[in-house]
Amino acid sequence: MDRVTSGGHPLGTRETADSAIAMLDEQGTVVGWTQAAERLVGYAAGDVVGRSAAFVLPPSEGGTTVSAFVEQCRARSGWSGTTGVRHRDGRTLAVSLRISMMRGQDGAVGWLVSVTDAGPLSGDTVTGSVRESLLAHVPIGIVFRDLRLRCTWVNDTMESHDGIPPERRLGHRLTDALAGVEAETLQETLRHVLDTGTTRVYSYRAWLAQGARRDHTFAASLFRLQGADGRATGVCVISVDVTEIRRAYERLAILTEASTHLGRTLDVVRTSQELADLAVPLFADYAAVDLEQSVPVGDGPPARVGPFGERLPVFRRAGLASIHQGVPESPWVRGDPVLIPSASPFTDVMRTGRSHLEPVLDTAEGTWFDDDPARARKAQENGMHSLMVVPIRARRTLLGVALFVRTEDPVPFQEVDLLLAEELVGRAALSLDNARQYAREHSAALALQRNLLPHRLRGGAAVEAVSRYLPADLDNGVGGDWFDVIPLSGARVALVVGDVVGHGIDAAATMGRLRTAVRTLADMELAPEELLTHLDDTVQRLAEGDADAQDQSPAVLGATCLYAVYDPVTGKCAMARAGHPPPAMVDPQGRVTFPDLPDGPPLGLGLGIPFEAVELDLPEGSLLALYSDGLVETRDDDIEAGMRRLGTALAGSGRSLEELCTRAMETRPGQAPTDDVTLLLARTRSLGPGQVASWTLPCDRSSVRSARDLTAGQLVAWGLERLEDATKLIVSELVTNALRHGSGPIGLRLIRHQVLTCEVLDTSGCSPTLRHASRVDESGRGLFLVAQLSRRWGARSVPTGKIVWAEQDLTTPPEPRPGDRAASC
Repeated sequence: MDRVTSGGHPLGTRETADSAIAMLDEQGTVVGWTQAAERLVGYAAGDVVGRSAAFVLPPSEGGTTVSAFVEQCRARSGWSGTTGVRHRDGRTLAVSLRISMMRGQDGAVGWLVSVTDAGPLSGDTVTGSVRESLLAHVPIGIVFRDLRLRCTWVNDTMESHDGIPPERRLGHRLTDALAGVEAETLQETLRHVLDTGTTRVYSYRAWLAQGARRDHTFAASLFRLQGADGRATGVCVISVDVTEIRRAYERLAILTEASTHLGRTLDVVRTSQELADLAVPLFADYAAVDLEQSVPVGDGPPARVGPFGERLPVFRRAGLASIHQGVPESPWVRGDPVLIPSASPFTDVMRTGRSHLEPVLDTAEGTWFDDDPARARKAQENGMHSLMVVPIRARRTLLGVALFVRTEDPVPFQEVDLLLAEELVGRAALSLDNARQYAREHSAALALQRNLLPHRLRGGAAVEAVSRYLPADLDNGVGGDWFDVIPLSGARVALVVGDVVGHGIDAAATMGRLRTAVRTLADMELAPEELLTHLDDTVQRLAEGDADAQDQSPAVLGATCLYAVYDPVTGKCAMARAGHPPPAMVDPQGRVTFPDLPDGPPLGLGLGIPFEAVELDLPEGSLLALYSDGLVETRDDDIEAGMRRLGTALAGSGRSLEELCTRAMETRPGQAPTDDVTLLLARTRSLGPGQVASWTLPCDRSSVRSARDLTAGQLVAWGLERLEDATKLIVSELVTNALRHGSGPIGLRLIRHQVLTCEVLDTSGCSPTLRHASRVDESGRGLFLVAQLSRRWGARSVPTGKIVWAEQDLTTPPEPRPGDRAASC
């Protein structure tokens, strides 16, 4: 033994400290008794010393006598198990019994009996089984010393505890066999136990020269033995190697630390790194965590434990840790795809879901390393000699694999190390699965929001637009606010901002339905007040439909909206609102106003109050700011104060829309939003006289030819001769329809912007539609030809009648194709 140190009461020594001890001679006669034995069975030393052990130990099954039992113990150098002992009051106690052979001087043999109460025979035997297992497997060293503290008996195990052979121990005191302050302290403790009869426990750690130079921890219990007269006959020392118990508590400490360090965030990559950092250097010299590639982003179906066929899942390195700087053991860095050979421990782990332990790693030719030269090279260069591969799984979902390797630590991995690794990985798997679920839900929420809101704002020739959106639900990134810029016919554009009651996924889903409804109604070319009326009906029907579904969560019952239509030809903007804050208007000189719009009721209330629209002049370069109340209203300030802050941020001229958008968003107090925030800025443009041509034609057949001639001349002036034939045909058909169904003057207008728009105004309120025409019909195919020659066409109502319009790309149009569809009013 190199060194012995004493310590406090160690964990795991209760079994020896509370045991009842008896000393038997070679024939099984009781020669020594302890106070703990008296407390256990009720007999004092004078009652049992000098008698056969059969006095308290009944014969074993089959009627085996004590003498025969002693012979069995001699053949096996001892015995351990669960049996019964007689109590003084006649009861039979269930005990865990261990009999250890003791050797004395001149070859004498004795027996030390250690008895621990295992509870009633008819009761729960779990505790007794645990104690029996402890006594059966923990190596116990025993020394008996006489009144002069000389060693008279010792078992074979004691030498492995302190390195003192029996010949140096028997007949000698402790200080004769072992020098040093520790030995003197222990001898004083022995004397104290002998004088007082008090049981004492002490611990010490020893570094043994044989084998691997690892310290061992021992717990020693000291008992005074009594003879028949009740006087002390000596002191017994029972020493238990509690090294594995100590290491078990160290591993428990690791797991406790893991509970506080693993999964502190919902970031799967960070959790993977935390797992690797925790394993190194606590029980591994190198650790790597590889995740199935869908786990970090929560995209795609997860891999399952089981056969994979020819295509193995793709893994990426997510965590790395090493005792060496730069992690030289890893062929891949974090984020790299990891090669998985088809025949390797990794594939076995993925298919079976069971861990792989390779205490002695073989990197020679003919092993699985032949198919993985990168790992083979790293293993040989860095001295990898022991390996564990543990699957990271949750509910049969394979999230990844964790690799643990020893290089500098010479001790191979054992089963206890694998159990620790599996416990660590199991805890990490729960965190990773939660993070994966969050990532999946977050990705779905963001995908929903991206698809519900416009990807880019197309203001065309009418406006330049930018936007900002900040949901109150920052975790999911979705909310009930929406904004949109919708191109309309005649180079016009619709601007809309809405706010659904509530937050999160449900509000976002309702918002998506309303945004779709607004786009559909906008395509119908409705005036702002009419659009809001139809949208109000839509919200009421959605709420009624959701209320009828028993398995649905409560419906979102309300929304607000501001809808505006800007015409770059006239410079006018018509707008109406439904319970929404008014827009901010900034003229080209930078002056801010909030127009006094009629405040219609919020959508979905069913009040029956009509919406009203207001038409305003917006010179070119004016700024229109549409926003939701989350931008201007907080818990501390009313909406008027927020509108003043917004106006201050937008005032002035010369700033870009992006800069103004940022300034406006910064007017909010520096706190987490309690409501969704939306801002849409639009700077107006106008179409000059050189981009618009209009005429008024009489209601007679000569107008058809005049319309074609005027159109041809204008196209030549614009350099669009390549569109002449198609446009003349479109104009001819539209003017002919106007003559057929109208009675007053006919208006013709051409607009050149991103496309060429042709508009024909008549006094009829009849809306044109496409219809099937038979082959014998001589008319009715005009609008069908218009549809074939244009990119899109339609009609909208105006106070004096209707406008039928058609748009063409500014390239050569397609040739008309004959068909069987016709048009009528």
